[in-house]
Amino acid sequence: MTDFRFTALAQSLPSTVPFVGPETQERAQGSPFQARLGANENIFGPSPKAIQAMAETPQWMYSDPESYDLRQALAQYHGCTPDNIMVGEGIDGLLGYLVRLFVGEGDAVVTSDGAYPTFNYHVAGFGGTMHKVAYVDDHEDPASLMQKAADVDAKLVYLANPDNPMGTWHKGTAILKALDALPKGCVMVLDEAYVETAPAGTETKVDPDDPRVIRMRTFSKAYGMAGARVGYSIGNPELIAAFNKVRNHFGMNRAAQTGALAALQDQKHLENTLAKVEIARNRIAQIAKDNGLAPIASATNFVSIDCGQDAAFAQRVLAALIAQGLFVRMPFVAPQNRCIRISCGTDENLDLFSAALPKALEIAAKG
Repeated sequence: MTDFRFTALAQSLPSTVPFVGPETQERAQGSPFQARLGANENIFGPSPKAIQAMAETPQWMYSDPESYDLRQALAQYHGCTPDNIMVGEGIDGLLGYLVRLFVGEGDAVVTSDGAYPTFNYHVAGFGGTMHKVAYVDDHEDPASLMQKAADVDAKLVYLANPDNPMGTWHKGTAILKALDALPKGCVMVLDEAYVETAPAGTETKVDPDDPRVIRMRTFSKAYGMAGARVGYSIGNPELIAAFNKVRNHFGMNRAAQTGALAALQDQKHLENTLAKVEIARNRIAQIAKDNGLAPIASATNFVSIDCGQDAAFAQRVLAALIAQGLFVRMPFVAPQNRCIRISCGTDENLDLFSAALPKALEIAAKG
């Protein structure tokens, strides 16, 4: 066996990934899925203007390492300065850089048990110690998170609003109140990946210069550009500037930069997409109710459905849906793992889900 000289930390970590992709599952089962309803992708797609801009982008040049044009536009959109904005390879990439900046061996970090696992993956990768609190009524609980952060002297505390995987949300005013309880020296990582699809009042109206919080946004969800991997952070200029110490300065490709800029400038397309998302959410909820299940009110582009029994039953429902050609996922941690999670889709996608769910429930009931 080859004796690679990995670090002790790398040797201690399991060979896992936060998510198993649908392509991996398709290769394993030897057939494609009929509908992708598991990864919270926006099947309604990006603005045609974004597609055109990306197609016309010269590919022989490296990208602008400062993402200058996109940062200028984002700053204008959010009413801040470009120094408040950092662009990166999706929220996942930015989370990795942020953790690298703050977390060393044994440093405490707080999150909710069952929340977005990629953040935990980065913390483990840099040797941090993860402390978790429970959801309360299927919501991440800001009060519990702040108390735990104080108890363990956390450097970072992660909170998603709206939440993934449950789709629940808090008003922005509640997040502001929670910030007042944030212990000194701790930074809140506020993941707002789904905030565009949420009701008015969900966005946290916090001063971009506030050193207590860094907000994470993405073009992967409402803007329909998951494949381009464009995320950005909004935060205090000193914190934003620190990213330049550790980030891959050429990590963003030029086509993604130009596509995101065009998407941002096409707010009419975004409005049309949000209307389609709302229609799809309502239909998913109705399909669940028609089958005797309870949909959980969602502020995202997916709906979590309470299967009404334990995790084993929900897992059987999930497996039966996958066997019928539908890619779906479910939360990992109890008690949220009594649910399955269905991404918004086209009428055709949801027709398939509507037909498959009764069969899946019948199979699951047999044990």
